[in-house]
Amino acid sequence: MADLQPGAPGGTLSEHPKVFGLYSMVLFSVSAILVADTVGSSAAMGVQGLTFWIILGLLFFIPYGFVTAELGSAWPDEGGIYVWVKTAFGPGWGTVTSWMYWVNVALWAPSVFVLFIGAIEVAWGVDVPPFWEAVIVIAMVWAIVLVGILPLRYSKFVPNLSAALKVIVLVGLGVLGVAYVAKHGAANSFALSEWKPRWNSDTISFLPIIIYSYMGFELMSSAGGAIKNPKRDVPKMIGLAGGAILFVYMFATFGVLAATPAKDVSIVTGITDALQAMFAAVFGSAGWLFYVAVVMLLFTFFGNMVTWSIGANQTIGATGLDETAPGVFGHVNRKYGTPDYAFVLMGVIATAITVVAYVLDPTQSNVFWTLFALSSIVFLIPYLLMFPALLVLRRTHPDQPRPYVIPGGRLGAWLCTILCEAGILLTLFLFFYFPAEGVSKTTFWLITGGGAAVSLLIGWWLYWHSTRRSGTKAAAVSDVQGQGQ
Repeated sequence: MADLQPGAPGGTLSEHPKVFGLYSMVLFSVSAILVADTVGSSAAMGVQGLTFWIILGLLFFIPYGFVTAELGSAWPDEGGIYVWVKTAFGPGWGTVTSWMYWVNVALWAPSVFVLFIGAIEVAWGVDVPPFWEAVIVIAMVWAIVLVGILPLRYSKFVPNLSAALKVIVLVGLGVLGVAYVAKHGAANSFALSEWKPRWNSDTISFLPIIIYSYMGFELMSSAGGAIKNPKRDVPKMIGLAGGAILFVYMFATFGVLAATPAKDVSIVTGITDALQAMFAAVFGSAGWLFYVAVVMLLFTFFGNMVTWSIGANQTIGATGLDETAPGVFGHVNRKYGTPDYAFVLMGVIATAITVVAYVLDPTQSNVFWTLFALSSIVFLIPYLLMFPALLVLRRTHPDQPRPYVIPGGRLGAWLCTILCEAGILLTLFLFFYFPAEGVSKTTFWLITGGGAAVSLLIGWWLYWHSTRRSGTKAAAVSDVQGQGQ
């Protein structure tokens, strides 16, 4: 991500040096996409979940990489997805897209820190009351805000370290799983019959988790102008990063299932439960290595939220500087060069949603799933516009230089768009259809459906308000100029 400059329109990444070679692109994509907080949910599907990782990797993840690669290399401007949608469908939809992409992080962060607390409870055998859970979640949210406001040359340390620890923890989980099976046998059968997908409600309800876990390619593709050789390296990056991400996700899922029966996997504490069982079984006791692994896991939760908050705030910052959203979003700290007001607003929204969630239902797993579902729905809506933008921009901007083009010509572009759009629509439907166990459908739909609808309306209001003010300002300037003539 490029720094936004005070008082400037933000510039474009194409103005920056070509710094991304093949391997740096692979590392960046792995850092953005690989998340530890959804592995427990995917393991809850059982061994068949490993098959779904492969199926959805082929039908969604690879086409998604192709689409974002073409869009990102053709329009590498600051703001990424906002620029693509704005250019294809107009500034109104661009603003709504940017807003939804941004506010989702404020809604998502509390659910991640519920997992954070769950890991602490399992590792240290404590029971945190709901009130103090909410306090800790809010404190972690504001820690993200403080780190995000720092200059990128400092804040980038958190995502970089988090990426390394993420790979160590998740790959280590798989290695421990192998050791556990060798010593004690597997907690679940890995016979070929268990890999066969079963299309029942218990399985289907977890499918959105896998698609959600694949999201994030656009963060790399937004830096298309900084890629040294996009035509040559982007297809290789998709294959290498996609393969690495798929392997780590599947290996970590295997690790959880090696030590924990699928029916006992918790969507909140699944990874920590498995680590504790495997350390105890392999080494005789959990020991200090277990606690080191848990601390590393906790840092990955924090680091992942810092990574996405930086990306989301840079995106909404470009919208504010573009004057298609209120200028408060485009306010740039003169000392640090970061969109400070946007970070603070994100903290305020995350705090409010945390309070509401714990007041309505303080059950830890229900708080996690409800907030996760709401944030996921809000997060995925922008992609409904991003994927068709590929086809629209090919028609309206045929002469735009495209360093990378989806293979297969027009048919390839349509196929990738249809597969990706279908994946997002399916995921949105399933998030709405399956509430958390024990949560009334009315409450769940009120939070998720109502929250998504309110978010969309706010996005349109922000655009209307900003363009109205911009029009008034332009008219005033015109009147002054006319009087001076």
